[in-house]
Amino acid sequence: MNIGAGKKLPLWASVALNMLIALVAVALVQGFLVKAYRIPSGSMEPTLQGSAGDGDRILVNRLAYAGSEPRPGDIVVFTRPDSWQAESAAARSGGIAGIARSFGDVTGIGPSNEQFLVKRVVATGGQTISCCGEDGKLRINGRPLDEPYIFEDLPFEAGSLDCQTTPRSPRCIPAFRVPEGELVVLGDHRSVSVDSAINCRGLTGGAGGDCVRTIKSSTVVGQVAARFWPLDRAGGVG
Repeated sequence: MNIGAGKKLPLWASVALNMLIALVAVALVQGFLVKAYRIPSGSMEPTLQGSAGDGDRILVNRLAYAGSEPRPGDIVVFTRPDSWQAESAAARSGGIAGIARSFGDVTGIGPSNEQFLVKRVVATGGQTISCCGEDGKLRINGRPLDEPYIFEDLPFEAGSLDCQTTPRSPRCIPAFRVPEGELVVLGDHRSVSVDSAINCRGLTGGAGGDCVRTIKSSTVVGQVAARFWPLDRAGGVG
């Protein structure tokens, strides 16, 4: 005997159950496959437009580095290192906002207690980064890097404002070998980006490469796959 056959849930219970199933499905997708983010600042312009109140919406492929490491040129989202933290966790954890962030931690939906950044990978473990030769270009293992995506680069003028003059160009980065399992990441809007080279800017000649700060490859959430909003800018990101 099929006890309870034909028994229907009340409408409110059916709606609640369907909402729960949808919520779980979205959480699983965002937690393991693809997650949406909003670009909050202009550090990646013009590739990605951002602002405090509004910005491009992007989709991040969380499986991009399953069994592999990020590559130079990839645009990635990563967890902000503690040393890069803009706010303390305590300042972010109270009240309704704290509840919303805790919900985001569990489901992957909406804000979370972790903070995330988006930058471009320019060097990976074992590579040596430096800047600049007479051409003013960033160098990887001594070879100049072609970076057509850069917007409003830091000032550099061979002979008058370079890495040998006083003052020296804020573009300069002393030679630094990236440790294995770590990455050097920079913003495309180089002159406003708070990134791996921020501590090197404004240093006097002779400063060592220890001004470069890296991120762990393990903190990378995934690779930026596409922009889905606004619609007139929707498409791939490179």
